[in-house]
Amino acid sequence: MSEHGKYMETGGIMTHFHEDGQGDPLLLIHGSGPGVSAWANWRLVFPALSKHFRLYAPDVVGFGYTKRPEGIHYSVDVWVDHMISFIETNKLHNLSMIGNSMGGALALHIAYRRPDLVNKLILMGSVGLSFPITEELDLVWGYSPGFENMKRLMSTFSYDQTMVKNDNLVQLRYQASIQEGFQEAFASMFPAPRQRHVDALALNEEALKSITKPTLLIHGREDRVIPFEQTSLKMELLMPNAELHVFSKCGHWTQIEKTEPFCEQVIQFLSR
Repeated sequence: MSEHGKYMETGGIMTHFHEDGQGDPLLLIHGSGPGVSAWANWRLVFPALSKHFRLYAPDVVGFGYTKRPEGIHYSVDVWVDHMISFIETNKLHNLSMIGNSMGGALALHIAYRRPDLVNKLILMGSVGLSFPITEELDLVWGYSPGFENMKRLMSTFSYDQTMVKNDNLVQLRYQASIQEGFQEAFASMFPAPRQRHVDALALNEEALKSITKPTLLIHGREDRVIPFEQTSLKMELLMPNAELHVFSKCGHWTQIEKTEPFCEQVIQFLSR
């Protein structure tokens, strides 16, 4: 898997995505960090998961290499509509989804609005309920380009601080964040005050109770960006068919810090 995948038009947007593997379709929706893309988010899990599922990992509009329409105003509705168009254009049936952070919120909105499209949900460090915005999430959404700023952000994402000492990894994310059009789009998405963006991504309790699809919630216990006690723990109690797995000694980057056990959880849950 390389950084540059394929393009197709979905909902009038030229969408960049990665596709690999065989089996039932599995849509992977990335989060909202600076410089994020499907490749940056999911490259480590593709080798294991593609042995079991047909993987689709698009760059949500405004992120990565998906084309950014002139004059677009980014919102939850725009992102959800884009993902639904991607699903329908690819004629994906019996579809399961993995959503990371903001991507988890988008997966929940899709399941709420279009349950006919969805088989199972896996939500990883996911927004889903409103919570008082953390200082760390405020920093993520308020990022201004700089190598040291990216290094500081990465220290909040991961429990294992040796990852932050890896300048190659920091450089990778920093370079991604300064590619043409990336930061301009990102800066327009989450202007201060940023609590309203948490609230916009969230569903209310009644909506969550109505989502009956089998759901696996995965969270890092030491996640400082999206606190699991106020999100995944509560969602597990509200959603009728949800279960929760918490990784100890793990921050917001479950798929990076716990790649192998994360993939094992996914494969077991989806193969039942």
